[in-house]
Amino acid sequence: MTKTAISVWNECLSFIKDNIKPQAYKTWFEPIKPIKISGDSLTIQVPSKFFYEWLEEHYIKLLRVALVRELGSDAKLIYDVRMENTYSSTKPHTVKIPSSNRKPLNPQGVTVPLDINKRELKNPFVIPGIQKVKIESQLNPNYNFDSFVEGDSNRLARSASMAVANKPGGTSFNPLLIYGGVGLGKTHLSHAIGVEIKDKYPDKTVLYISSERFTQQFIDSVKSNTRNDFIHFYQMIDVLIIDDVQFLSGKTGTQDVFFHIFNHLHQNGKQVILTSDKAPVDMQDIEQRLLSRFKWGLSAELQAPDYETRVSILQNKLYRDGVEMPDEIVEYIAKNIKSNVRELEGVLVSMIAQASFNRKEFTLSLTKQIVDKFVKNTKREVSIDQIQKVVSSYFDLDVATLQSKTRKRHIVQARQLAMFFAKRMTKASLASIGSQIGKRDHATVLHACKTVDNLTETDKQFRKYVEDLTKKLTY
Repeated sequence: MTKTAISVWNECLSFIKDNIKPQAYKTWFEPIKPIKISGDSLTIQVPSKFFYEWLEEHYIKLLRVALVRELGSDAKLIYDVRMENTYSSTKPHTVKIPSSNRKPLNPQGVTVPLDINKRELKNPFVIPGIQKVKIESQLNPNYNFDSFVEGDSNRLARSASMAVANKPGGTSFNPLLIYGGVGLGKTHLSHAIGVEIKDKYPDKTVLYISSERFTQQFIDSVKSNTRNDFIHFYQMIDVLIIDDVQFLSGKTGTQDVFFHIFNHLHQNGKQVILTSDKAPVDMQDIEQRLLSRFKWGLSAELQAPDYETRVSILQNKLYRDGVEMPDEIVEYIAKNIKSNVRELEGVLVSMIAQASFNRKEFTLSLTKQIVDKFVKNTKREVSIDQIQKVVSSYFDLDVATLQSKTRKRHIVQARQLAMFFAKRMTKASLASIGSQIGKRDHATVLHACKTVDNLTETDKQFRKYVEDLTKKLTY
């Protein structure tokens, strides 16, 4: 029977699968595609140069045994490296499978360099022209556990964070995903973990970064052809903290590179800490393989603080700032500002500033003025799910009908209004809005928004729909 590339590779995979952990197999061997076989040479396609280097460094012995079993002692493996988002491949790398435990050789007999620690890597945090070897943590020392007030709304998240800080990479909370609404303390708590680890383990490399900056660094590395340096840099981190990970939504290239970095860190006992404004199950346009990894450890929710916790937060800040304030004023603020910690502290800062600049005492009258302005100016946050429910209820529909493929005029208009308000009242991308409202594409959402704008100007009844829904979604 004539051997084909697929049959040879499938036999190799069968052997490999029995000799490594299922997760490692899924990560490093399932993405490989057999291309062709020529004599004793098998060509396989891998998605990146980094992928090829990882196979060479960690699985060359296993590959050697598997290929020799199928193609004999002179077996050769050729890598066809096809970089993501490109239509051309890099020059194939031919590797002769060695009969001993030597490092693999390329056709010219030059040893393939595998030890990344001996290379000078480009640090994405270093400004060109400024020499700086040490990796700065990017942490804010003011965000620590002492200044984070514990309450029923955050006890689980704070306790898990303390456990991670005491033993990074050594608990079952890896990754630790802290999620919750705006201003509830996700960033504060993630910084606190890093600050505590730096204090207890000075030799550990801790790095905090927002997902937006991580994405920009990745884009810059692709432009400057330093993608591998970018990956290797992040593989050296002992504790990686990524803030607002939901912003990776729809960024396929960034998700792919983070997937490989995450795997490396997790498999080597390094700690990963993530924050998000929603639970993994509610994240849109994030690859399933990433979401499943987010669930490996612990997902801890931060909820809006209760009245007692709000009072404690205000008292704690006043104490730290060395300011005295009557209890009735503190209690009034705590009773009226309920949504998040950031607004609580914002009212306090405004109170202190007003009293200081205008040389006024803290009075209940002044407090009411400032609180009223905060409540009035604070826009109510709505989700795409809430918008769909409100619009469906307004038109006496259920959400499933709103999202359906039907072209009935009143249902189409309801769907277009849901898309219109989602674009106007959330930060979601057009693609994300379309995905959540009946799995439409971004062009459909754009068309819906234009249609709503046009009908609002020309159709009196439709204009009333928009006004009614605006009130329901705003107040």
